[in-house]
Amino acid sequence: MNRSHSLRHGRPTSGSSRTNGHRFTFLSLRGHATHTSLPKLIKMENNLVSAYETAGREQQTVALQLSQWGEETGDDAIGDLSDKVAVILSEIGDIEENHASQIDDSRRVLKTIRNIENSVQPLRDAKQKLIDQIVMLKHKDPESIKLIEQEQKLVRLEAENLVAEAQLTHVSRQKLKEAYNMYFSSVQERAEKQRLLSHYGRKLLDLLDDTPVIPGDARIAYESEKEAKELLLEAEEALHSWRPGQLSYEREHISNNNLVTEQSHNNFRKPDLSTVAVIKHETNEETEKSISLA
Repeated sequence: MNRSHSLRHGRPTSGSSRTNGHRFTFLSLRGHATHTSLPKLIKMENNLVSAYETAGREQQTVALQLSQWGEETGDDAIGDLSDKVAVILSEIGDIEENHASQIDDSRRVLKTIRNIENSVQPLRDAKQKLIDQIVMLKHKDPESIKLIEQEQKLVRLEAENLVAEAQLTHVSRQKLKEAYNMYFSSVQERAEKQRLLSHYGRKLLDLLDDTPVIPGDARIAYESEKEAKELLLEAEEALHSWRPGQLSYEREHISNNNLVTEQSHNNFRKPDLSTVAVIKHETNEETEKSISLA
């Protein structure tokens, strides 16, 4: 990813070059902050949802076309395996659509922030309007009684605004965390399930003999239909039993096992060399006595 580790200022980082490897080259993608930014974000995420839904449907269409083509070839191996690979591809399409649905759920959480922003904005506007009026009044008539009334009104409005802003800050943090936890959980689920399905898809392809055959010679008959069916059932079971973080847990489990093995090796007690020397000396003395008696 060719960007810096922050997205704060919207300009390239100084001194960045290709020799630095993978880096974020922008500090920010942020322009001037306005109260319309969140509605735009929510709308853009709606477009993202539509894109994933479209990708899912297209994937299923591709899967169907692959299955139909395989049947038309008249090749038993291609016909069987293309159909089963198509099932895998169709499942991948389902995962895309499910990902779209979960992004939409995440998007709805962000709407909570938007709704509170909309309720706070009139208070902000009223406060700013009152401040402007006070400034003008001070300039025109510093001794006006109305000025005192306006300042008292501003104190009350600021207190009300303070409560609203505090609530907005709390809800914004809470809902931002909730929304993107949902988002990243969905990304993880999508990635791990598609990785799982890809694994079985490649195992199915391994059953396809693509060894060149001399023209006129008969190819070995395809006899892997049962094995292919078992792989498909195994993939279905693995997908059904999938749990979040399962793949990362397997890596961690292997790593921990290696660590335990290494610790066990390090904890193995080495023999005391001084003890060995004493035993060896005593053994030699007993041997010499036996020889002299003989």
